[in-house]
Amino acid sequence: MSGAVLLDFSASLATVTLSNAGKFNAMSRVMWRELRVIFETVQQRPDVHCVLVRGENGHFCAGGDISEYARFRFDAASLRDFHENDVWGGLQAMLDCDVPIVAQIEGNCMGAGVEIASCCDIRLAAGSARFGAPIAKLGFPMAPREAALVMRAVGELTAREMLLSAAVLDATEMKQCGFLNQVMAADALGAAVQERLQCIGQLAPQAARLNKASFRAMAQVPLAQAAMNTIATAYDYAASGEHREGIIAFMEKRPPAFSA
Repeated sequence: MSGAVLLDFSASLATVTLSNAGKFNAMSRVMWRELRVIFETVQQRPDVHCVLVRGENGHFCAGGDISEYARFRFDAASLRDFHENDVWGGLQAMLDCDVPIVAQIEGNCMGAGVEIASCCDIRLAAGSARFGAPIAKLGFPMAPREAALVMRAVGELTAREMLLSAAVLDATEMKQCGFLNQVMAADALGAAVQERLQCIGQLAPQAARLNKASFRAMAQVPLAQAAMNTIATAYDYAASGEHREGIIAFMEKRPPAFSA
């Protein structure tokens, strides 16, 4: 297992840092589990007024840690367990958190990174940041609830572009589709994030928590239910040749050979 999700408290701010050295902070299984525990912890802390989510070393999160995939992705039951318990457990804990969450996005924000950012309330990015979910190149789709989450955040057309053509978009394009609140030069991002955190920290924390509860209630239907309806058969592709070929080809550093 590699990587970690780090939590630091400073006054009323909780800082959550995605850390997976050499992999642009790609999310491992243990990191997804840590993400869940961290946000469940934050939710129980009335002294926390704001959460910052960021990645280490100039990148947000490059997706999932593909080096682990061959261990569990080729069996439907274990694949479902990964997505519905590990991944969705972490994302749901973020969605259930009543504390305002600010994302500081630099470098790669792919796949899992887009999903994590989609759970944040305010998203600020460097102009050099890159966004996408090119998992079709690996031979598998986005899990239903994760796809519903991303589609709600980026919009239907952008979600289709990301998933159906494996498009990688820049920060300006993501601002235009409504995913980002602000885009700025990389050297100005840190200061802008701190200014936003300070602003939120001076506002009424109870009002923020109540607003987030209202937003959550309004967002639960009907898109989330539609995603839930597909889960029963969503992981039947686990043992398929395309799925296995896409992941193995990536690990062997060669182009995948998908059958026609």
